[in-house]
Amino acid sequence: MVRRQRRRSLLVLLLLVALVAGGVWLAVSSIQRSEILVRERCMAVVGPETFELAPDQAANAALISGIAVQRGLPARAASIALATSIQESKLRNIGHGDNAGPDSRGLFQQRPSQGWGTEDQVMDPVYATNRFFEELEQVPDYESMPITEAAQKVQRSAYPEAYADHEGEGKAFASALTGHSPAALNCVLKTAEGTGNAASVQEQLELAYPELQTSVHGNQLQVSVDDTTGWAVAQWAVASAKELKIDAVAFAGLSWQRGAGGWSTAGTEPGTVTITLADAA
Repeated sequence: MVRRQRRRSLLVLLLLVALVAGGVWLAVSSIQRSEILVRERCMAVVGPETFELAPDQAANAALISGIAVQRGLPARAASIALATSIQESKLRNIGHGDNAGPDSRGLFQQRPSQGWGTEDQVMDPVYATNRFFEELEQVPDYESMPITEAAQKVQRSAYPEAYADHEGEGKAFASALTGHSPAALNCVLKTAEGTGNAASVQEQLELAYPELQTSVHGNQLQVSVDDTTGWAVAQWAVASAKELKIDAVAFAGLSWQRGAGGWSTAGTEPGTVTITLADAA
């Protein structure tokens, strides 16, 4: 009798353990499927250092770097611009200023009252970036200056030393996004919400890299490029993947996959960046 009771107690205990284990497994599986624990971010790796930006910040960094490339400027110019925008607006196109500059607006907090343009103009990221570079190009020897000094020549900030705090991340993202550091930028993203649109990708690509030859094949956009521009465009696409619902980018024997969150070996077409859009179906 005692033995039967012990066996029953043991069976009940084992059943409870199984139920608890099953509940834990279901909870973990549910969390993994919902991606609730995924922290979306973009990383640029240069040497032993890794720097992070949020996906919306990385997309703005990609646009700034692309405009530097289309103007024929060195990666140093993109580094200066990125460090400046990180300090001024955290690389976000904000529509307000601060006590020091109440009319400051946009990626670079440019002030209409100081001759940077109208409010609508400085809130246009393309216009604002080109205006920044126009001023930077007037600074003699900006390439040999410390980043914070070159930035201050353009911005004339009340806090001239602050730009130095962002020199490392400015360099890292500029190096990747201008194509000088292949496969150096990676974004960790959740599953895309909805279907990507090739026309939207082409429109945004044109802002950063005008006059590139593109073609659409199903849910893929193919961009004809040379090697340096190719890595700039490929990493532009990765940085813009969240906003534009891009699932994969392939170039020069490597492929970035949204689900994998990194670059891996893949078969690719020579001289072509292949951008695969999310397909809700």
